[in-house]
Amino acid sequence: MPDQKRPDRNATCAIIGAGDFIGSAIAHKFATEGYTVFAGRRTAEKLEKLKSEIEAAGGKCVARGLDARREEDVTAFLQEADAHAPLEVVISNPGANVNFPLLDTSERVFFKVWEMACKAGFLTGREAARLMLARGKGSIFFTGATASLRGGSGYAAFASAKGGLRLLAQAMARELGPQNIHVAHLIIDAGVDTDFVRDRIKSARGEEAVAALAPDTLMEPASIADAYWYLHQQNRDAWTFEMDLRPYKETW
Repeated sequence: MPDQKRPDRNATCAIIGAGDFIGSAIAHKFATEGYTVFAGRRTAEKLEKLKSEIEAAGGKCVARGLDARREEDVTAFLQEADAHAPLEVVISNPGANVNFPLLDTSERVFFKVWEMACKAGFLTGREAARLMLARGKGSIFFTGATASLRGGSGYAAFASAKGGLRLLAQAMARELGPQNIHVAHLIIDAGVDTDFVRDRIKSARGEEAVAALAPDTLMEPASIADAYWYLHQQNRDAWTFEMDLRPYKETW
């Protein structure tokens, strides 16, 4: 049933990489707060469930298929969002997490991971800034990972790309902050409670390990979405650039 208390804002939140977990949770959160959500991912059909859920709850969602690595796709998507209502929030959240031994990491794999985890962030951030600077405000947030800070065995491609994304975000924050654009990088330093992560645990340690997971060992997508909303609500006299998120049981 639609939420009658939902605010109605004349603003859009665009999410590039609106996948089934973190991206969808962010979409639900900003829709609940009254934003029109523009959700983009590679296959538009996979967004129908998210769009239907948001609209059934009284929110607004526009779903579009796009390739985050293609400049023309990203530009068109963000321009459409801004034409619908002022573009206030842009979140870059493509997934590119792969694990290959170094000698098994082909040039094609390395380049593809870099395109998804780093180049896509550049295209999204640049085009978002182009639109937001004309209005003099906005938030641009990037989803990082443990690999943003350190390279692990088998993560040469992913860590190098995520490390590059982090430095891109730093450079953008320094340049755009004085112009009233809040740029932030979120380090998701743990497994998120998704089928993908549970399958990885099962493959590495057996089904018993999945069953034995203590409560709150994996991060809930909705909890991550709350962090994005918190960052967007910050006063500019105390903007956060980098936020580390991890469960209480995660070692670091």
